[in-house]
Amino acid sequence: MNRDVVVVGGGPTGCSAGVFTARYGLDTVVFDRGNAALARAAFIENYPGFPAGIDTETLRDLLHDHAETAGADLVSDMVESVAEREDGFLVETQEGRRVETRYVVAAAWYDGGYLREMLGDEAFHEHEHDGETHEHFDPEYADPDGRVGVEGLYVAAPAGERNAQAIVAAGTGAHVARELIADHRANEGYPEGVREHYDWLRPDSEFAGDWGERERWREWYDDRTPDGADDDLREQYIDDAFATRRGPDEIAELRERAHDRLLEHIDDDRIRAYLDD
Repeated sequence: MNRDVVVVGGGPTGCSAGVFTARYGLDTVVFDRGNAALARAAFIENYPGFPAGIDTETLRDLLHDHAETAGADLVSDMVESVAEREDGFLVETQEGRRVETRYVVAAAWYDGGYLREMLGDEAFHEHEHDGETHEHFDPEYADPDGRVGVEGLYVAAPAGERNAQAIVAAGTGAHVARELIADHRANEGYPEGVREHYDWLRPDSEFAGDWGERERWREWYDDRTPDGADDDLREQYIDDAFATRRGPDEIAELRERAHDRLLEHIDDDRIRAYLDD
């Protein structure tokens, strides 16, 4: 099985990373099994977007649904090892899966042991607890962008305070995924000034006036790139920008679909009780 991206961990960090890489078009699989930090919470009251809070089971289901809707495959299996190969990595799982991949995003908060073969002792530290020695992946080993000095490997978790709360963990996963995408675009030939990818849909108003013309976008692109930059990549960049345009009717349709999808995650009895009130 060959993939562009393997994400290890299906909590807020891993699902967020998977949403971003899959939406960009990278063939992404998220492996999710093992100890989960999210399950330790009785209830979550500080995740923006849920004014009365959200139970962990529903949040987990929403995260998984979002990752799969974005195009990622969610697999219930535990990653046991990641080994570096000439053109990427070989990922092996508890159930015997062997996956060749270009990129790996570590996003499992509790266990980074599967990285030992690649990163060695310096990425781990020991501590004593109740007379026993325990070993853990060093949460400060990766830099703030998730890089660890191995091309194609990114660590979004364990990452210390960057995983301290569910919403922070989700943001960390998104940030690290965007760094991966920027590196991928660099490998595709995009110059530094236009490497970062912004994943959002634009209303018609964003294309008002000159911005509705390709020539204005060419001028913007050329101002940020060196002379002699690839014209085909410039045209692809502009194509991608115009593909994000949505009119009022399309936005209304997206809104209705989004609301319906949320309702799928709410118990029917709760919906009936709310309507009866």
